[in-house]
This record gives sequence, structure tokens and C-alpha cells, in this order.
Amino acid sequence: MDFQPKCMATAIGSMPHSDPAAALAVIFDALPEAPFWPQLSKRGLREQMEIQYSEGLPRVVIDEAKGRMFIDTAGDYSEDLARFYEGYLAAEESGDCSAGAISPAFAAGIPALKSRLRALGRRLPCVKCQTTGPLSFALTIVDENKRAIYYNDEFVDAVVKGLALKCRWQIQKLRPYAERVLCFVDEPILAAFGSSTYVTVQRVDVIAKLGEVIAAVHQEGAIAGVHCCGNTDWSLLVDAGADVLSFDAYEFGETVALYPEHIRRHIVERGNALAWGIVPTKAAVRDETVANLMERFERVTKHLAERADIEPRVIAAQAFITPACGTGTMEVGDAERVFELLGPLSVALREKYRA
Repeated sequence: MDFQPKCMATAIGSMPHSDPAAALAVIFDALPEAPFWPQLSKRGLREQMEIQYSEGLPRVVIDEAKGRMFIDTAGDYSEDLARFYEGYLAAEESGDCSAGAISPAFAAGIPALKSRLRALGRRLPCVKCQTTGPLSFALTIVDENKRAIYYNDEFVDAVVKGLALKCRWQIQKLRPYAERVLCFVDEPILAAFGSSTYVTVQRVDVIAKLGEVIAAVHQEGAIAGVHCCGNTDWSLLVDAGADVLSFDAYEFGETVALYPEHIRRHIVERGNALAWGIVPTKAAVRDETVANLMERFERVTKHLAERADIEPRVIAAQAFITPACGTGTMEVGDAERVFELLGPLSVALREKYRA
């Protein structure tokens, strides 16, 4: 990654607002260098985490009455799969990723962000987008028999390729407005990797599926981040080729240091970054201050510096500052407090670590 964020602030996608303009006002005030489009799940079922990225995938059924989505694998689905792969291969050949488009009905925040960026009349240093990761999608969404689609080889491949296409489409739409596009792949389910619940999920498969989506981001010349809001095996994400590892540094700030060789390779050898989710996305945010969060950041980065033999200034140079997770489940006032802390914290850290 040929970029030093130097404690630049950005954020994870979800917000508790219903009006995209209100959400974007908060975003642009706190994150003038790296805004993102807000995922607004309170607007309805179609803006839920996995459903939001389901358009165009074969045999998707959205059951509004029961508030759920599943993939119908019953009967002869050969024509549906063939139609999907024709669109995918056409996008690969032409570079036009319109087959992966996300409509305003599924993401009101995307056109709202584009309108706001267009009105600025200048390119920003960064703009961020996001997509639900292939593991979280495929292990959460089920077929008509309530079996995770991950275990259906034909359909899980379509899910991976469909999500990769959605990453590329977003990047293409946002590229005119920024020097760099950050595309985060959100994988909360990786916090459970290695547990008895997912004992059949193999490391090599995680790396392959995640790596395919990361490669699609790189294909568009963008920066690929992977966000996991709990503890996980961070070496997985390094081996999958992620440019940015995004994590809850407020509660799990010392966990990346459990993988010192991988993190050193990630930061020092590859010039990649960590996104330190140091602002809590729980009620604890009400009692936090910029000074307290700076102290916490310095403590956890010092721990990593000692374990991985990396200079603290190098860690800071290769750091984004973010909330611990999305704010979509928070009260609006608490969510806005997260952003009120995030912007000044980024400024303070940049002042402290500037060369």
C-alpha cells in the first residue's frame, strides 16, 4: 500500500439515522478527509447487513412478512446461475461492473454521498465504501432448508463473485471524487473462527474466499481493508492480502500483538496499515474524552511496538483511527458522540506524531 494515513480518521459503515443527509452531516463534520457512505438499517429490511448486498445474486428471496432473506436452491436453478455468470464474465471482460450495482432502495447512502461529493467540486484524499464479507454473508444467509449457503459449493461461489463485483462497482462510482478509495470488507463472523460453531470452516477456505474479494478491490486500484469487530486470528487477514486490518482497539487493542511476525510483515515489509477502532461504540462513549482515548491508543500501540519490534512512530504513520465498530445499533445521540470524539482525536494524534 503506497499510502501513509498518519492517523487519518474514517469509520465503519452503519449509523442509526434514517435520513442519509443527517448522517452525512455528521460524517463530513468529523471525517473531512475520508468520509464514507452510511448504511442506514433503520430504513428497513433492504438496508440490513447482508440483504443490502443481495441484488443480482441468483435465487434470492426477500420475505418482507417474516423479515428475512434466503436463497432458494430447490429445483432446477441452472438457468439462474448461468445468467449470473454471464453477467459476471461480461463485467470481467469489459470492466463495466454495473451488474454489481446497489440501487438506492438498498443503500440510500450511496447516491446521497455522491451528491455531496459532487457538490464539493474537489477531490478528497480518501473516500470509503464497504461490503459485507463473503464468510459473514455465506455463513449467515441460508437456503430454503435453513442450511448456511456456505455449504453449497455452487451458490457460495456466486456469493463470493457477486460481492467482489459490488466492491468494484462502488469503487468505480467513487473514484472520481478522491485520490484513493478505501473499500472495507466487513467480516464480523471471523470473531468466531476456530470455535466449535464453525469447526468445519477451514483456514485455507477463509483465505481463498476473502482473498478473491480483496483481489477484486486491488483490480480497481483501491485499498482493501477487512473489519472484524471482535478478536480473531489476525494472521488470516494478513495472509489473505488485506491492506488494512480494522479492529476494536478499545476492547481488544492488545490482540494484534499476539501475531507479531505477521503484523510486522504487514506494517514494515508491506507498508500496510491498521485501523485502530479506539473510540467505543457502546454506552461507555458517554464518559470518554479525547485525552483518555489518546492515552489508550498510546498504551496499546506501545504494547504492539514492543512485541513486534516496530517503532511507535511507524505504527502511527500506518494507522487509521476509527470507531470500534459501526454505530447503527446505538442511540443517535451516542452515535454522534462517537464522531464528536473521533475527529478531534485524529487531529490530536496527528499533531503528536507528526515528523
